[in-house]
Amino acid sequence: MTAPAEPQALLLKLLDPAIRANPYPVYREILDSGPMQMPESTLHVLSSFADCDEVLRHPDSCSDRLKSTVAQRAIAAGEQPRPFGTPGFLFLDPPDHTRLRRLVSKAFSPKVVKSLEPDITGLVDDLLDKVDETGEFDVIEGLAHPLPVAVICRLLGVPIDDEPQFSSASTLLAQGLDPFVTFSGETQGLEARMQAGLWLRGYLRELLERRRSQPADDLMSALISVEESGDQLTEEEIVATCNLLLIAGHETTVNLIANAILAMLRNREHWTALSADPSRASAIIEETLRYDPPVQLASRVAGADMEIGSIRVPKGDIMMVLLAAAHRDPAVADRPDEFDPTRSAIRHLAFGHGAHFCLGAPLARMEAAVALSAVTKRFPDARLADEPTYKPHVTLRGMARLDVAV
Repeated sequence: MTAPAEPQALLLKLLDPAIRANPYPVYREILDSGPMQMPESTLHVLSSFADCDEVLRHPDSCSDRLKSTVAQRAIAAGEQPRPFGTPGFLFLDPPDHTRLRRLVSKAFSPKVVKSLEPDITGLVDDLLDKVDETGEFDVIEGLAHPLPVAVICRLLGVPIDDEPQFSSASTLLAQGLDPFVTFSGETQGLEARMQAGLWLRGYLRELLERRRSQPADDLMSALISVEESGDQLTEEEIVATCNLLLIAGHETTVNLIANAILAMLRNREHWTALSADPSRASAIIEETLRYDPPVQLASRVAGADMEIGSIRVPKGDIMMVLLAAAHRDPAVADRPDEFDPTRSAIRHLAFGHGAHFCLGAPLARMEAAVALSAVTKRFPDARLADEPTYKPHVTLRGMARLDVAV
């Protein structure tokens, strides 16, 4: 293990658009360098599987950024720490996180997820029927994007006709998760993301008012009824929750489906195998989550002085966990840079761990399984028509276009 001369310079490589198609050599460089500590920035970057796993599981790891030293300094300087208002429960800690997650979890119960399977299958079949007519398609536009968007809109009660508007806002907000300020101090695109965030919350408030007078069989209506029954759920909490699920419910699943298709087309034997045997879908999905995860990094705040692996993290410091590096740690994965769904053990942190384990994991897995099984069966001879292009996102790294000939 070698210590980098300039940790920040190495981390800044992750922000370089030139590596978006393949950031993994940079992640490996960071992994080989070991934990990076930048006391002046109150930042600690962890990349090994063991360290990342420990951070996500640790009882003193917090998700509320207001507990960070950086946020407290900003508040003391008179800055507004939460310009959009109440955050989604993903960015809260108990007891608020526990209460909100419990209320929302009913919409993602095994029974509800299972009941969606026929509709998901029908949606996929309809999308692939359109592909049949052309002989070539962009996987993002033709399958990976419309499927999860339709599903999350149905769950929440968001009109699918409004999808182009909130999808555009969602793309901007997803880029807001990237560590520009943390790594470089830059605030590029901040104004556009502010406007997108404020617009989306305003849109959801208007929809909330319509649902009050015209309730439906959806999550937003269910949360309104909970609020009206006096379960301490505010309007801002409902808006924040729906905002979170709308973005998290489709950005990540788009990436999962597209990344799996790309990996299989570059490793043809797995495309052919899944085409013949849909039971292989689960292994394909788990290996994709390890090999090319939809969420590449996450962060936590130290709620107390902590020991993570070989380093000490003072209370209030930020811990950044590089999931994309951890998944290719040779300590937990043999031949880590190979896509191999047949490997004996597939370990990953793609859905997190502990209290913040992804609520939508079962739904994402089902959507991906239905989509991947259907597309490989329908088009056994599919091939890449061109190299993919990527969005600028670092955290929610994903493709902008993936052309496939069928």
